[in-house]
Amino acid sequence: MLSPDRLRFVLSRIKERLWVRPLMLCVLSVGGTFVARLADDAGLSGVLPGVTPESVETLLSIMASSMLVIATFAVGSMVAAYASASTGGTPRSIPLVIADDVTQNALSAFIGAFIFSIVSLIAVQNSFFGSAGLFAIFVLTLLVFAVVIVTFVRWVDRIARLGQVVNTIEKAETAAGDALDRRRYAPTLGALAVTTHSAGEGSVPVLSSTVGYVQHIDVDTLQSCAEELNCRVSVAALPGKFVSTCCPLLHVYGDVEKRKAFRPDAFAGAFTISSNRAFEDDPRFGLLALSEIADKALSPGINDPGTAINVIGTLVRLFTRWQSPLEKGCLREITYDRVLVPELVIDDLFDDAFTAIARDGAGMVEVSIRLQKAFCALAETGGPEMAAAAKKHSRMAVARSERAMSLQDDIEAVRRAAEFSAS
Repeated sequence: MLSPDRLRFVLSRIKERLWVRPLMLCVLSVGGTFVARLADDAGLSGVLPGVTPESVETLLSIMASSMLVIATFAVGSMVAAYASASTGGTPRSIPLVIADDVTQNALSAFIGAFIFSIVSLIAVQNSFFGSAGLFAIFVLTLLVFAVVIVTFVRWVDRIARLGQVVNTIEKAETAAGDALDRRRYAPTLGALAVTTHSAGEGSVPVLSSTVGYVQHIDVDTLQSCAEELNCRVSVAALPGKFVSTCCPLLHVYGDVEKRKAFRPDAFAGAFTISSNRAFEDDPRFGLLALSEIADKALSPGINDPGTAINVIGTLVRLFTRWQSPLEKGCLREITYDRVLVPELVIDDLFDDAFTAIARDGAGMVEVSIRLQKAFCALAETGGPEMAAAAKKHSRMAVARSERAMSLQDDIEAVRRAAEFSAS
C-alpha cells in the first residue's frame, strides 16, 4: 500500500506525462455521448424541444474537422515551446514545462472534443438517439464548444510565453522553492537526524541494485522494515545522489545478517532510482537548474548577462526563503524513530547555486558585482552557517575575477563590492 508521501511523488510523476489528461478527457467524452442516451430512457421526449438530426450532424461535423486541426497545431506549438525552453534555458527544465497545467488542459480539451464529436456523430447517423437524446447531444455540443473557445484563448496567452527564458526561470524557482519548503518543514523527512554518512561499527550496508539518481525515499517503508527486524537504519543516499551497484543506499544497525527475515531488497525498495533527477524531493536539483540557465546565458554564443543577473536575484530569494523562520506548528514532528536521515548542508546548496555562475561570469564586471551583492545580502540575512558559506564563495568569486579580468578598475570594483560581504 502506498504511503501518502510515495503517493504524492507518484502523482507528480504522472503529471509530467502528456498522455494522462487527454486519455481522461477522451474517456469522459465517450461517456458523455452515452449519458445523453439517458434522456431518452428518462421519458423526456415530450418535455424537451425538438432538434433535427441534420443540424446536430452539421454541428458535430464542424467540430470534428476543426478540433483535429487545432489539436495538431497545439502539439506543434508545444513541441516548439519545449525546444525553445531547452535551447534558451536548460534541458533539465523540460519536465517543468511539460507539466504546465494550462497547456495540458488545452491539449486534453482539443483531443477530448474531437473524440466526442466523432463518437456522437457516429451515434447520431445510426439513429442511436431519440428526440430527447438529440437535444441532449445538441446541448452538450454547445457546452463543449464554449469550453474549447475559453481554453483556446487561455492557451494562446500561455503558449506565447511558455518557452521564454523568463517563464522557465519562474517555473524552476517555483519547483526549487517547493522542494526547499518540504525540507524546511521536515529537515530529516520526519526521521531522526544524522550528521555523518559513515556506516559505523556493526552496521550492514544495503547496496543499490541499479545505477541512477535517487529520486525519492519512502521513509515509511524503512520504518516498517526496521520495526520488523527490531533494528535502526541510517540513510546514506539522499534524493539527487548518483548511485551505482557498489554504492550503499543505507546502513542497517543491529545483528540482522543471520536473520531469515532480513531482506536487503525490502530496504532498497524504499528508494526510487531513475536515470534522471526529479525536482519534488531534491532541492539541490532546482538550484542546479537555475544555475545552468544562468551559466548558459553567460556563454560567448549567447552573451546574455542580464539573464544571469536575473537568476542571481532568484537564488537570493530562494536562500532567504530557506533561512526564514518557520511558523509555529509547521515543523514536522519526528514520527520515524528507527530511521536516521542527514540534513542538507548549506555549503552544498551554495556550490550548486553559485559555483558555475562565479566561474563563467568571472570576466564580466556586472555579473561579478551583482554576485558579491548577493553574497552580502545572504550573509546579513542568514544564520551563521549561511554567512560562512556566503563569505567563502565571495572570496572564491573574487579570486576568479582577479584572474579573468584584465582591467584593474574592474577588479577594484569587484573587490569593493566584496568588502561588504567580508565585513
